[in-house]
Amino acid sequence: MISEHTALVQQAMDVLEKNWTGTFTQPGALLYHHQWSWDAAFIAIGYAHYNQARAEQELRSLFEAQWTNGLVPHIVFASQPTDYFPAFPFWELELNPLVPPQRKTSGIVQPPVHATAVLHIYRHAQDIEQARAFLAEMFPRLQAWHAYLYRERDPHNEGLAFIRHPWEAMDNSPIWDPILQRMHLRPEEIPTYHRVDTSSVQAKYRPGKADYDRYTYLVKFFASCDYDEARIAATCPFLVQDVLFNSLLCQGNRDLAEIARILGEDPQPFEHWAEQTARAINQKLWHEERGIYLDFDMVTQQSIPVSTAAGFLPLFAGIPDARQAQRMYSYLNSPSFCGLTEGCYAVPSYDKQAPNFSPDCYWRGPIWINIDWLLYHGLSRYGLSEYAQRIRQSIIELIEQKGFYEYFNPLNGAGLGTYQFSWTAALLLDLIY
Repeated sequence: MISEHTALVQQAMDVLEKNWTGTFTQPGALLYHHQWSWDAAFIAIGYAHYNQARAEQELRSLFEAQWTNGLVPHIVFASQPTDYFPAFPFWELELNPLVPPQRKTSGIVQPPVHATAVLHIYRHAQDIEQARAFLAEMFPRLQAWHAYLYRERDPHNEGLAFIRHPWEAMDNSPIWDPILQRMHLRPEEIPTYHRVDTSSVQAKYRPGKADYDRYTYLVKFFASCDYDEARIAATCPFLVQDVLFNSLLCQGNRDLAEIARILGEDPQPFEHWAEQTARAINQKLWHEERGIYLDFDMVTQQSIPVSTAAGFLPLFAGIPDARQAQRMYSYLNSPSFCGLTEGCYAVPSYDKQAPNFSPDCYWRGPIWINIDWLLYHGLSRYGLSEYAQRIRQSIIELIEQKGFYEYFNPLNGAGLGTYQFSWTAALLLDLIY
């Protein structure tokens, strides 16, 4: 398999080498100068195939910034200051006792794919003794991370963790539109800020000012609550039980249970979490008429009727039954999500037939390699191999033809966002190996 793509494999390794800082890997040197949480997990998955030590260091670096309550921050800021916004001071965490001394972080999280990455490193280890020691090192940290999500982000003990900011999942996804649009902010509630993302990427491809006003308002709201999750949950205007987040949490629990078994620890607590979350996703987030899973708005107590590629990701965690999986496959294999037609690129992030679909704008239509990688594994899990292999081949061809971009136009394959993007390179390596 590698021999067919020798040059492409080397290019992917070169991207990761270019973005390596000595302690972690930047998602992209042009815009993303710090370490991002789920990026680090996906990047480690790629490294695991050829550089075990670096794969382990990637996650070790991230978890060194884990808060005392178990929270794994979505950004760990590099020691050297940059012009990235929002920078550390904007989060108002300088004196927060939850943040480890000498580390600078954000105050939100990203999807919990870390246990999956840690187990992946072990399964592909060149040095199994070293890998087992790494499992033992990471096990209590992963346990604390998942415990935080169930203790602090599941106030009704449903088995579903809530997210409290769009940046905790798919930034400017159309899923968030109805929530953000009902957030009527007074001028004095909008923080002063200066964006830098639109100086390196065309503004039309990024979230608009109205969205950013609300993103920044939420950050200041969390600071005003001293990052106390109970206070946040009581009045936060953005509280969502997200399909993507909870699907990865479910699979993360399954993988944490396997790590426990390898280490001779009790896997039962993690198996319980996994089954509780799988059951809740099926009972609360499945939409029978659409044949897909939908996010749930905890403020209005209603499903959010927006179909995105993330709605298929319970496949990755083995959550749907065979009938549900077939319903999802029928929807996925349709003009809405590309299907198996010739000349069609990989699966877009949003239903192409939706009226506000955009092929170029961030999470509002473009192809994201991490989502398609998760879909590939989910479809393979259910024996839907024809579509799974189509996705795999499309990802390889897309990157080979267009380059290592952050995301891609699903209609013409054009590369978008920042270039030399690390998880694009890392997940390509995993598909080729």
